[in-house]
Amino acid sequence: MAFRKFLPMFDRVLVERLAAETTSKGGIMLPEKAQGKVLQATVVAVGPGSTNQKGKLTPMSVKVGEKVLLPEYGGTKVNLEDKEYFLFRDADILGKYVE
Repeated sequence: MAFRKFLPMFDRVLVERLAAETTSKGGIMLPEKAQGKVLQATVVAVGPGSTNQKGKLTPMSVKVGEKVLLPEYGGTKVNLEDKEYFLFRDADILGKYVE
């Protein structure tokens, strides 16, 4: 797995967006332009955290495997072994889904 070879620095989080729905609730196939941007993702790797002004490490708010809600814009696209991932700062993640 590509993310095992990649560790984000500081307060960065590596996520993999969930696949977009290709059919509507009524069963109609949706073209790519009609599909909405997927704002949900799974966390695949996290950095160690950032340091505050006193030099202490601030822990990350998400863990590997959690499902999170992303902002519509932002993040850095990263291609690892023909898969597309995105890097976000921990503070940019809007929330996480609790099961």
